Amino acid sequence: MKLNAVYHVAIIASDYEKAKDFYVNKLGLPLVREVYRKERRDYILTLEMEGGVEVELFVMENPPQRVTNPEARGLRHLAFRVADVEEAAKELNTMGIATEPVRTDPYTGGRMTFFRDPDGLPLELHE
Repeated sequence: MKLNAVYHVAIIASDYEKAKDFYVNKLGLPLVREVYRKERRDYILTLEMEGGVEVELFVMENPPQRVTNPEARGLRHLAFRVADVEEAAKELNTMGIATEPVRTDPYTGGRMTFFRDPDGLPLELHE
């Protein structure tokens, strides 16, 4: 078996309006499909990134809280590649989204910063 590429990343969110506004309007991920599943009482928003990678945003009522501190097993964070991390961070800041100070990754040499989505999921910008 050979894994060729990442097909999609799934994120669980708790507030439909906040999640859609954050990922679609603020981060600029185009909405491909939006489905309400009545039997599960949740939404699935499919967002598309360059290269065909999708973000599946599952919005449900009262999902369990994510364990963030201390960190736990599982997906640690989601990183997005950008051309200029400082410019991207400034853009987020103008929308009221706080970012950590830009720093250099000691292993890759790329510049990076972290921020959080409305549910506290850690997200990274990386050059």
